[in-house]
Amino acid sequence: MTLKHLVRKEFLLFFRNSFLPKVAVMFPIVVMLVLPWVMNMEIKNIVVEVVDLDRSVSSSRLVHRIEASNYFIFGGQRDSYAEALRDVEQTKADIIVEIPQDYERRLLRGEQAQVLIAANAVNGTKGSIGSGYMTQIVMDADQSLISTLYLYNKNLNYKLFMIPALMAIIIMLLCGFIPAINIVGEKETGTIEAMNVTPVSKWAFILSKLIPFWFIALIAITICLLLAWLVYGMTPSGSLWFIYALAMLLALVFSGFGLIISNYNDTMQQAVMVMWFFMVCFLLLSGLFTPVRSMPDWAQHTTVVNPIHYFIDAIRTIFVRGGTFSSISTQVYALIISAVVVNIWAVLSYRKRGA
Repeated sequence: MTLKHLVRKEFLLFFRNSFLPKVAVMFPIVVMLVLPWVMNMEIKNIVVEVVDLDRSVSSSRLVHRIEASNYFIFGGQRDSYAEALRDVEQTKADIIVEIPQDYERRLLRGEQAQVLIAANAVNGTKGSIGSGYMTQIVMDADQSLISTLYLYNKNLNYKLFMIPALMAIIIMLLCGFIPAINIVGEKETGTIEAMNVTPVSKWAFILSKLIPFWFIALIAITICLLLAWLVYGMTPSGSLWFIYALAMLLALVFSGFGLIISNYNDTMQQAVMVMWFFMVCFLLLSGLFTPVRSMPDWAQHTTVVNPIHYFIDAIRTIFVRGGTFSSISTQVYALIISAVVVNIWAVLSYRKRGA
């Protein structure tokens, strides 16, 4: 039995399944249409109340700037800080801005006018980011000579940052979970015993399990790129071929990893639980949601062996910045090494019992 016949068998089994082909197509569509809207780290709809003790033209200008911001909901003006603080304690407001009495006079003298910004930090993320937004508004109103230049993602579109990372999630789940339950499913049905008594080598057997998922990865990444263009109007700034090459490398890594999990487990429930444990760890420690540099030192060291980290870093470089191969060479070599190690492990860990 040649490799070609084994691969043909795997494709036939895949397409005869009434569920898996639908998942391979619908999963990237649902993820790309839903998650970019909900996986948004921008903080909006922050209720802010203003205590204007100056009542001047300059303070009124600052209040109008706050009202016009898309990030805040203007909760009105209060006569005192204590009155505004009661609204914060009752969760009616999130931020208090207190403008001092000498605000305009200090500006006219060329001095720095201090404005109190008090944020409800029960939700630390909302409090810190919201106060940061407000600080920027106050500084701009202070007529300081501040110039901000945003590189690459000039419109600060968070979807442009998240969509490449979602491609990593799609490939990881499709090319990881399905192979993980592949061999285990054959163990439970007993069909793998017929394969064990054939003269097929372990290399040919494992390779026949891997190849179909490379095609699934190609289909998934194509669907993602088409939806990114048709729905969000986003196209890669760099080479499209680099994106496909990265997707193939990641598919090779996780299809091999899924087969390793299936080799060490005898039931589908065990395989799914073990695979889910590793997937969550890979995602949370990859830098997908938070920058790697913001993690503790010990967590930063774990990214050295995390293929998702290398893929996300590389695809964001290509998709957002338009990087060349020299920009992602480290990540590419890391993915190649990961793929070689994982797939050799997959072959060695498979035992042909009953031969």
